[in-house]
Amino acid sequence: MEIRASPNCVQGKRRSPKAEIQGKGSHLPARAILLRAFKKEALLELWAADTEDKSYVLVNEYRICTSSGILGPSAALATNRCGGFLRIGLVQSAEHFFLSLHISYPNTSDRILGSHQNPGGDIFLHGNCASIGCLPITDDGIKEVYWLAVQVRNLGQQHLPIHIFPARLTDDGLKASATTHPKQPALIAFWSNLKQGHDLFEKTHRLPIIKTRGDGTYEFVDKITSRGKH
Repeated sequence: MEIRASPNCVQGKRRSPKAEIQGKGSHLPARAILLRAFKKEALLELWAADTEDKSYVLVNEYRICTSSGILGPSAALATNRCGGFLRIGLVQSAEHFFLSLHISYPNTSDRILGSHQNPGGDIFLHGNCASIGCLPITDDGIKEVYWLAVQVRNLGQQHLPIHIFPARLTDDGLKASATTHPKQPALIAFWSNLKQGHDLFEKTHRLPIIKTRGDGTYEFVDKITSRGKH
């Protein structure tokens, strides 16, 4: 299957993932997806690829219609902070929502960097437009994303990644975020670490190998570069 970047996404004319891929004459479904959430911009991106080790293209965008909580690095449930390189799992329903995707928060990094007493949890990507600490993308949006998540899971993608950022972490984006959170060096250091993974994907459109160091920070390895060393 060949998937090309969609001009409809770039121009903001939203169609379903199925319509986007069919419109390119491709065979459905894609075999790998990636979700990227930008909390400041209230935007969720859906990327797809032939396989997990191929280049991804932007298939669709969804507005996050409300959000709450501090923008990462990790979270006590009381403050609902969430961010980083996570995974999603299929859930038939969550309380108050007819469809949802569970987000694997807290992950290893969160457990090291966050509150050891109560790191938080129960974070979902879901429908509707009401939320505390989660990512709601309306019922229509979650139906589209859930449909494609089921397809790629059935075709063998075991881990469905979701990358959650406080904002688009361009150089200016990081500076702006740092300005709004003065005297929080640990938070800024965490966002700077996220920026490394953000920038690597922006450069290659391929999923990097992501590891967690002993101090809780992420390490990113470009798969192509890594193969060239062997």
